[in-house]
Amino acid sequence: MTAEPVLSVRDLRTTFDTDAGTVKAVDGVSFEVRPSEVFAIVGESGSGKTVTCLSLLGLLPKPAGKVVGGEALYKGDDLLQMRDHELRKIRGNRIAMIFQDPLTALNPVFTVGSQIAEVFKTHRGESRRTAMGNAIGLLELVGIPEPKTRASEYPHQFSGGMRQRAMIAMAVALTPDILIADEPTTALDATVQAQIMEVFLKVRDEFGMALILVTHDLGVVAGIAERVMVMYAGKVAESGSTKDIFVNPKHPYTWGLMASIPRMDQEKLRRLLPIRGVPPSLINVPSGCPFHPRCDYSKDICINHYPENKKLSSDHFATCHFATDAGWAARGRT
Repeated sequence: MTAEPVLSVRDLRTTFDTDAGTVKAVDGVSFEVRPSEVFAIVGESGSGKTVTCLSLLGLLPKPAGKVVGGEALYKGDDLLQMRDHELRKIRGNRIAMIFQDPLTALNPVFTVGSQIAEVFKTHRGESRRTAMGNAIGLLELVGIPEPKTRASEYPHQFSGGMRQRAMIAMAVALTPDILIADEPTTALDATVQAQIMEVFLKVRDEFGMALILVTHDLGVVAGIAERVMVMYAGKVAESGSTKDIFVNPKHPYTWGLMASIPRMDQEKLRRLLPIRGVPPSLINVPSGCPFHPRCDYSKDICINHYPENKKLSSDHFATCHFATDAGWAARGRT
């Protein structure tokens, strides 16, 4: 029997008011996160990945950003209906988030150890000595060498990979139910990326938390995620198990993402094929399917009608008029 989701998001809609008009950053996004699973949200920059997560935690820049619809149920409570003081008890405690740039997320004038210890002092009322001891233990857990010495150093004295490890330590300090990692491997080389992913799996296994991985890097997703949601123009293009997305994708946008990354599982090298065009303006989203201006398989129905989210298997969905095998066979692709 499938476990009850720890987080259930339905029809989430987030907008930003600008001088040029209203930006529909997230437009009808729905998904579930199950206990202890790794759930990945992927897509190009501007697809709505990060805004989706910020909306859940009430971290949108105000007054421009606001959630205008939907629900996000965490253990039966709607996060979107909570007041700020209620969300503060959730953020960092039950749902933690690692932001994209650890150098700017960490305070440069405090030591790394003191910043991690602050979590224990604020939420648990621990003494300075006890909190610092716990902080050192977490630095050791995430693989930072000589953690006692490193705890007294400042963020600029850490490498990029070590700062990311420190952010992971801070995020898992209170053993949250959900850990959101926003582009955690950006600007890191391939070796360090692999090490960071190993740390995520280690802390997931250690504390039994669910992990929401936000990234544009499908290579990272392939090795760690159990389920994937592909976003485009603030909407869900396709979702399913990692196997569904990588072996049997059914949305042209997913094909484009797959064709634009190198494949190590093929003997013959092939030329990478970028997706033509650019993502649309989220102020003036194209009619019908938002991907149709960049789609090689676009037809009149794609221009005039938004496609339904078709169920292809028990856990595989694609928002495309031709998502089924029969549909793509008729279009000349299987």
